[in-house]
Amino acid sequence: MALRIRPAQPEDAPALAALAGQLGYPTTPEEMATRLQALAEDDRHAVFVAVEADDGIVGWIHVYLCPLVIADLGAEIGGLVVDEAHRSQGIGAWLVRVAEDWARARGCAGLTVRANVVRQRAHAFYRRLGFQEVKVQRVFYKSLQEER
Repeated sequence: MALRIRPAQPEDAPALAALAGQLGYPTTPEEMATRLQALAEDDRHAVFVAVEADDGIVGWIHVYLCPLVIADLGAEIGGLVVDEAHRSQGIGAWLVRVAEDWARARGCAGLTVRANVVRQRAHAFYRRLGFQEVKVQRVFYKSLQEER
């Protein structure tokens, strides 16, 4: 397998959208293109893709800086997905290492990731990579769109 990792490009949007759907976040290529463009204009964010010579994009990771009043500068993984047909081959671990290097180069003290409680396989993956579970929390959301 000839795999390489590179920064995401605008033309990657359809592949990233398809992979987001595998993760349970249905996204159109147009929505992904808009999001990628916004992130590309903000140097506090990075999106990297794993590209396999024969299969094209087989994974992606989004990492961003998290400056907080209550903690030293850190980074967070906003999303990570590897194509179902390419899992358990070390691609996700490589993407995480790239995110770690990106965060370290920006002076981050640590890297955080959030994983849904039902994603037991993801929990085991992150533990194998040295992440420690530090908090259990509930996530609340309020739409800021006008109600119709």
